[in-house]
This record gives sequence, structure tokens and C-alpha cells, in this order.
Amino acid sequence: MSARVTVLTGGVGGAKLVEGLQQIVPGTHLTAIVNTGDDFEHFGLPISPDIDTLLYTLAGLSNVSLGWGREGETWSFMAAVKSLGGEDWFNLGDGDLALHVLRRMAKDAGQPLSEIVRGFARQWGLGLTILPMSDDPVATWVRTDEGLLPFQRYFVARRCEPRVNAIRLEGADAALPAPGVVAAIEAADMILIAPSNPWLSIDPILAVPGLRQALERRNAPLVAVSPLVGGKAVKGPTAKLMGELGLSVTNQTIAEHYGELLDAMLVHEGDPQPSGLSFAEADTLMNTARDRHRVAIAAMDLAERLTR
Repeated sequence: MSARVTVLTGGVGGAKLVEGLQQIVPGTHLTAIVNTGDDFEHFGLPISPDIDTLLYTLAGLSNVSLGWGREGETWSFMAAVKSLGGEDWFNLGDGDLALHVLRRMAKDAGQPLSEIVRGFARQWGLGLTILPMSDDPVATWVRTDEGLLPFQRYFVARRCEPRVNAIRLEGADAALPAPGVVAAIEAADMILIAPSNPWLSIDPILAVPGLRQALERRNAPLVAVSPLVGGKAVKGPTAKLMGELGLSVTNQTIAEHYGELLDAMLVHEGDPQPSGLSFAEADTLMNTARDRHRVAIAAMDLAERLTR
């Protein structure tokens, strides 16, 4: 019987790993717990960037050239918004807009985010379970040299240019794990942390109290896939953020950040390994489906070694 795999993930990099796992693990045995600290409302619509990136990637709908949104997108809505003097710093494509409108309608009808996501996944024939970390609102804010900024203003509007000196996760203390999250952790044969930004994508997940407690009492090994390749992040501000927080940009720093939760780490071949921790090496660049399959296999093999 195939191992039951639960993966904690953010957006683009994490979605690539989940896509690789989907090639190996039957849908009934694969669960992705996704960061919702990036979620916000725009034009009155609820946006879930990391969840939507995962949905589009696994459904084969993602825009590969842009790295976000839907393939074959058109932009008539945004052009009309701009012509009326509306904010155009966060692009919503015409096809992408459908997802947000339907989520708005479902939320207004009383559906929690976990139920809405389950419906989208089912509609697109995705066999795995995709769970938001919580149905309760959690918002990532960054304190910068330009003041306190909500995450999307920092990430999209300001393109990560402000220097960050602290991160705040608003609402995390009061949040509860979404239905199915704790059960997925308890039932897992292995738990993986995707190569997502540890501070901006994974920390919001770990900040949900009941979720973290479930991880602390788990029986399964927990393996992180490093987001660093040659001391740099493949995508996003991980390395820049680490430097601004006064941290060395190394796998050792990331391992120490996860602390006792972590049993092992998969690092890019040739990169310095963390000391005092089990590890394996692989080419962790995931540009193609074959790459993603390779990295998923390597992460699962490392976890399996810990259980023997």
C-alpha cells in the first residue's frame, strides 16, 4: 500500500512539489495543507493566492510564463478597472476572476473556505485532498522601512523591495485548524514541508496552535525540502528576507528555524548540509514534470529511511 503523505505548502515552489507527489501517490493518500496567511480581499472579492496557485498547477491550468494565474488569460476586466481610475497593482485575469466571484458567493452563502476549496478541486477532477490551514482568517503583515505593510502590498505592489525587520501573523493565535487538517497529520506515514518560504509561507501554517500541536505529537517523520539552491532562492524573496532579518542564507539557518519539528532535510546537490540533522542531496530545481517527480521521490525516500 502506498504511503500516506501530508505536505505543508505555500504557492509556486510548493505547488511544484505537490505536482510531483501527485505523480507518485494515489489521491486518497495525499493531502496538501496550504498557507492562507496571504489571503486578502480585493475589489470586494476573497483572494487565496497560494490555494489558487495549487489548484491551477494541479489542474494543468497555471500560467507557466508568468508563474501565477491561469494560462491563456485575458485582461479585459483589469483594463476596464484602470480606465475608471481603479487600482491595478494586483492583476485579476478574466478567467481567474471566475474563481474569486464564485468563492465570494459561496462565502456569502455561509460556506467555509475548506468546503469551497473541496468543491473547486472536485470540479477539476483533482483526487488529492487540498486543505486550507484554517477556515479562520490569518493575515501576514511585514514591518518594513516603509512601515507596516499587509503581505500583498509588500509582495505584489512593492515587489518585495522594502527592507523587512519583522513579520506579524494577525489572527493566528485564535485560529483553529481547518476540518481534516489534524486528522491528515495524525494519519500520515510521512510529512513533508515544501520548498516554500519558511517565514512567509510555512510559519503561518505552523502558527495555528492546534495544527502545530498535532505536528509536535506526530508519529510520522517530518522532512523539509530546502528552498535554497546554491545559496539563493529559486523564486521569491527568501534569501533577501533572511539577510534583512540578520540571518545567514544557509540550510543550517532554515533547519534551526524549524527546530525540533524537523527530522531531516533534502538539500540541493553540492549545497552545504545542515549539521546535526539527517539529510539527503538531490537536484531540487523543478522546471519540468520530470524534475518534480524526481524531487518528490527523493523527499519520500529520505522520509522512508527515517522509518526503517
